[in-house]
Amino acid sequence: MRQLVNLRWLAVCGQCATILIVRFGMGVPLPLFPMLSVVAALVVLNLVSLAQLSRRVTNSNSALFASLLLDVAALTALLYQSGGATNPFISLYLLQVVMGAVLLEAWSSWVLVAITSAAFILLAEVHVPLALPPRFLSDWGDLYMIGTLICFGLVAVLLVAFVTRINSNLRARDARLATMRQQAAEEDHIVRMGLLATGAAHELGTPLASLSVIVNDWRHAPALMAQESFAEEISEMQVALARCKAIVTGILLAAGEARGENPTITSVKRFFDEVVAEWRVQHAPEAIVYDNRFGTDMAIVADTAVKQVIWNVLDNAAEASGQPIALDVTRDGASLVLSVRDTGPGFTPEMLANLGKPYHSTRERLGSGLGLFLVVNAMRKLGGTVDARNRPEGGATVTITLPLSALEWGER
Repeated sequence: MRQLVNLRWLAVCGQCATILIVRFGMGVPLPLFPMLSVVAALVVLNLVSLAQLSRRVTNSNSALFASLLLDVAALTALLYQSGGATNPFISLYLLQVVMGAVLLEAWSSWVLVAITSAAFILLAEVHVPLALPPRFLSDWGDLYMIGTLICFGLVAVLLVAFVTRINSNLRARDARLATMRQQAAEEDHIVRMGLLATGAAHELGTPLASLSVIVNDWRHAPALMAQESFAEEISEMQVALARCKAIVTGILLAAGEARGENPTITSVKRFFDEVVAEWRVQHAPEAIVYDNRFGTDMAIVADTAVKQVIWNVLDNAAEASGQPIALDVTRDGASLVLSVRDTGPGFTPEMLANLGKPYHSTRERLGSGLGLFLVVNAMRKLGGTVDARNRPEGGATVTITLPLSALEWGER
């Protein structure tokens, strides 16, 4: 409909210019008031169409068909008052037919062909003849050829512009549909993974509890604790078990829980300080270089999804790099920017080309390659983006850009 409105504005301008040039420039008498009234009616039609577009009214096939019929009626009225079928601009009916073929359903297009054909035949029989000045009577053939050439050029230019724009819109629509299908497939994959993770969390609860009891019994066994190496290993096992139980508990709490229920209010600095501090507990204090340059602090909702995303990226970077990794927190306008750098082997070209797709990883173990897949999809849900690239000096950088509006806390 928007394309029809734009073309109708062009038609209105062209019709006004043609009527004025023919009447006052060439001296051909024309019924100015009736013809300009038709042009005014087209202006009113355009204003009504724009009002519907501003209200986001859905334009059905019937609405487009009715709009094109009104255009045909207006063209017929103008041609009737200016020579009928002898007017070279009668070829403009072809423009209406082509637009109908592109925009309408098949039956509507054929009805439009029948109506324009009937209008052509009617104008050949019934019309107001043009009263040409005597100076044009001798070279009427040349004048008709000039008018036909102008009409041909006008129709050709409008058709190319219109059809090109429509094809561009169709390609953009197809691209959006393909992206939506891909996202739907990925979200379905995530749902299945979530169901499996929840089931696994339930099943892991019992063996983890048993292991915790056994390790606690070992810790109270004097014979084992007397050996320093065993005591250290038992402490490490307790820390690992505590982390496993926390992960399982987090999965069970997050299953089916809507974001924003009982939210924890924090600030950007406090949130990332806590995320990094907890990650250091599971690894080592020197395993990460943390630099928070966000600037003026602000209140946000402590989103567990963001926390898991950050931990996922940090774990991948730490596993790929034998040296400390780096996390930078900065602000870019209305966006939060997280940059994680490592000194590992970097990403392969295949991984960069398939960023965000599952099971693309430098590790060859079964089931690997889901980390960045989950990160990309979680950020997409929050309106953010993920960018991965290799560093010239070696290693890789993963940059997460997240709108602050997705985290910002504000009283509603």
